[in-house]
Amino acid sequence: MYKIITSDLDETLLRTDGSISQANIDAIAAASARGVKFVPNTGRSFLTVQNLLKKLHLYQQPGEYVVSYNGGVVVENQDNRVIVSNQMPFAEAKKAFDIMTQFDVDIHVYTLDHLYIYRPRADDMAYLKTRGVTFDELTGSFDQFADDRIMKVIVMNPDLAVRRAVYDAITAAFDQINCTYSSGIYMEVNHAGVDKGTAILDLGRQLGVSADEIMAIGDNANDLGMLTKVGMPVSVANGIPEVKQVAKFVTPHDFESGVADAIQQFVL
Repeated sequence: MYKIITSDLDETLLRTDGSISQANIDAIAAASARGVKFVPNTGRSFLTVQNLLKKLHLYQQPGEYVVSYNGGVVVENQDNRVIVSNQMPFAEAKKAFDIMTQFDVDIHVYTLDHLYIYRPRADDMAYLKTRGVTFDELTGSFDQFADDRIMKVIVMNPDLAVRRAVYDAITAAFDQINCTYSSGIYMEVNHAGVDKGTAILDLGRQLGVSADEIMAIGDNANDLGMLTKVGMPVSVANGIPEVKQVAKFVTPHDFESGVADAIQQFVL
């Protein structure tokens, strides 16, 4: 019996417009009724998933959790209490940001509770609006974040060639760094060793849950960190080839009801 189900959000649990199907809601509710914890595991801030938590009846609940910023932080839903923090050192974040400014991208800087965007693009703003994400435009020196908890720094451009160029420049500049792709438009940078999998295993240890008792569901490259570390890795039908390759189960359906497929198969 799996004690934790952890799922990516965008393009895994959520439709392309950011909504969630009733099939997924019902399956998660049925799993929760059996005592299984459902832990959203996202690259986004935990603050942007509060409306989703309300739909899943997990909002402000003690003993329920969210992994956000690709493992940068784990919070308990009640009062968004920080359980695990894996922030980026300021010098590392600044170096990555300075490299990113050399490319045709907008740049997201995520602190613990806020998003700043440098050179915001119209296509990125349209995507973020579907997710209910708010931000401030970043102006001035990056040094303004010297005393902040920086979770991650990412770039957006729908052109994969541009994202790959940034990826190559960042990885060449650091001995160790965690770079990955997400949502078909982003390239994300976290501190070395920080990913969705490390964070969910950290949470599992605190709850007395082993890796073998965790099921993870994902679709994209930034989900590989969790899919390769848990007992039951699952890809939704729309997962990229690399995700399907490491999955032990590929759902019959995409984000419309793929999470429900997995829960029906292994929990209910």
